[in-house]
Amino acid sequence: MTLDWYPGIRECCAYWTNAAMLQQTFAALETAFEQSNDACIDCSKCIVEVVCRIIIDELDDPSNPLKPEEESPAFGKWVSSAVRVLRLGDIRDLAFQKLISQHHKLTETLGTMRNGAGPVSHGKDAFIERLSNYHRRAAVLSADAIVAFLHAAYLDAEVKLGQTRLPYERFKSSHASIDRFADMSLTRDVDGQHYITIAVGDDTYQLAIDPSQLLFQFDRAAYVEALRQGREYDALDAAEGETQ
Repeated sequence: MTLDWYPGIRECCAYWTNAAMLQQTFAALETAFEQSNDACIDCSKCIVEVVCRIIIDELDDPSNPLKPEEESPAFGKWVSSAVRVLRLGDIRDLAFQKLISQHHKLTETLGTMRNGAGPVSHGKDAFIERLSNYHRRAAVLSADAIVAFLHAAYLDAEVKLGQTRLPYERFKSSHASIDRFADMSLTRDVDGQHYITIAVGDDTYQLAIDPSQLLFQFDRAAYVEALRQGREYDALDAAEGETQ
């Protein structure tokens, strides 16, 4: 049996499948770790930071933002801001507060280890000795503990549907609550602009959208066929214009 050294990171990355940079960094971590390359330390630290950014962007309050304001915030500030956005410090439990404190120490240690030994982000002495597997595993395990802790807390938080970047497919029950009672119609004004009007109860919502946009986004084969027919109509109109 092969021991999984980063189950928390793996679970988090599997959840955020649409986060391209996270997936790319995770692939780099897996490759570097498998090859016993010290670059896995850099990748571990980067994954923690990317996860923190995701959580902050998902849950931060625009009216009272907690996102670091610096152009290049320190590693610890990203984790601290994620903890604050998750409101983990609001839990009045001494043991839990100590757990939070230990994760902060893990963050500081991982950042220090990456600065001293990570070969990717900063140039190092070309003849410095590589680290042992124990050092690499310690870095990956530390990052995994932080990510697992933050991701679990995020899953317990209330998603802000107005700003989440989770894909549409993740909210099937919410969609059903709308689709069950909504009516939808397509209209066109005198200028030729198409509108979709959606009525839910006493409220209506109007979206300016063209049929071509709908077909292009949701049924590319239908778009191609519609384009073929549209060009035939254009050709007929042009021929009639020449005849007249």
